[in-house]
Amino acid sequence: MEAIERVLSELPQEIVTMDQDIVSAYTTDFRRQYAGTTSAVLRPRNVEEVQKIVRACAANHVGLVPQGGNTSYCTAATPSDRGDELVLSLERMNRVREIDAANLSLTTDAGIVLSELQQAASDADLMLPLALGSQQSCRIGGNLSTNAGGINVVRYGMARDLVLGLEVVLPDGTLYSELSPLRKNNSGYDVKQLFLGAEGTLGIITGVSLKLVRKHRQTVTAFLAIKEIASVASLLAQAQIQTGEAVTSFEYISDSSLQLLLQSKPNLRRPLQEASDHYVLLEVATASPVLDLEGAVSLLLAELFESGLITDGTIAASEQQRADFWHLRENIPEAEVHHGGSVKHDIAVRTSRLASFVERATEVVQDTTQDAVLSIYGHVGDGNVHFNVVPPASADRALFKRRFEAEISPKIYDIAYEMGGTFSAEYGIGRVKLELLTAYGAKGKVELMRTLKDALDPSDIMNPGKVVPKR
Repeated sequence: MEAIERVLSELPQEIVTMDQDIVSAYTTDFRRQYAGTTSAVLRPRNVEEVQKIVRACAANHVGLVPQGGNTSYCTAATPSDRGDELVLSLERMNRVREIDAANLSLTTDAGIVLSELQQAASDADLMLPLALGSQQSCRIGGNLSTNAGGINVVRYGMARDLVLGLEVVLPDGTLYSELSPLRKNNSGYDVKQLFLGAEGTLGIITGVSLKLVRKHRQTVTAFLAIKEIASVASLLAQAQIQTGEAVTSFEYISDSSLQLLLQSKPNLRRPLQEASDHYVLLEVATASPVLDLEGAVSLLLAELFESGLITDGTIAASEQQRADFWHLRENIPEAEVHHGGSVKHDIAVRTSRLASFVERATEVVQDTTQDAVLSIYGHVGDGNVHFNVVPPASADRALFKRRFEAEISPKIYDIAYEMGGTFSAEYGIGRVKLELLTAYGAKGKVELMRTLKDALDPSDIMNPGKVVPKR
């Protein structure tokens, strides 16, 4: 621990927090499945202080764990239990540096909460399209470090697709800064992409320039009962064509997921009178105040009814009803927690193969653990489905989860792999998916990642033990 003491002695005491009552909030992961330890949390106020921290850690070979809002599902922002790492929180670096409305861009510190950044864009009569269930607490630096997805990927892409420029403190304390919000910049390697999705293992993101879009003037939201999950791809295609590519969200909800939520919150009601095995939450939006978007959606629903793709549906008649629809979708994870938690599978396959994946994976679960409850939902407009399994009420939950992850989950991942899919659509790797990356990562990818890690961080001080599997 002498090395940590030397680091702390070199830093301004105003940025060092050692009170363990406070520190403990930074050492337990979001899902409360892993608890680490650290002597101190460092909370720098500016880029220069981040550089000073990194230089001190590099000189003393002390590991550093960057943390945004601590909402990672994969323990990416949690220190180890060895107590030989320090946590660096960017929460004090929360300033919007510039909004260039004419350029549709925003430049900001990395520690700002996502919802606050969304509000800053809205105040400029624009919109930041990145939207997540955790947006009231997650921070933009963490969103970029995990390449967050969310509900608008089908229209606007993932977090990396919104990045115009980046500022990063490298493992030796030097600064890479290319923040100019240019749409076109073909001057050599696109270096910023190295740090997007790297979960803090190659450097600490301290600033970013992001794309904004025109604020939506019309939004139409529909809750639909679909006859069978096999129709989701054709339904999405028709929705995109009918609305002129205005689909922003296309979310799937299984009835078993909805039932878990209704059981945990009896005050909630089904949005449709008759139950169905499958639902889609469809949202379309446009910046135009004159296009007849609601008319297009009404015509779409009439065509879907006529073709038999949907059996029931309703369009939100008010902002409150729209919020109620989204409340159902966004609170499914909380319902799983209420029922004892779940074994999570963050799967992505081609949209055209998604229904087949769900059907095959469901058969595997039902053949082996008949009493378990499947909770299947997700951003199926971009091929991402959360295929979660809730233990039976009578089961030893911890034992069930361990056995399922060891015996059944590999079969689910095998199906996704055979279909050209991935085991990590939007959650990242962190600590808990290292073996999965080794088993299912693209050929040569892990070795290339190790090469990059060794080149940029030879002392392995940046979020050690995460993302890059050991040799």
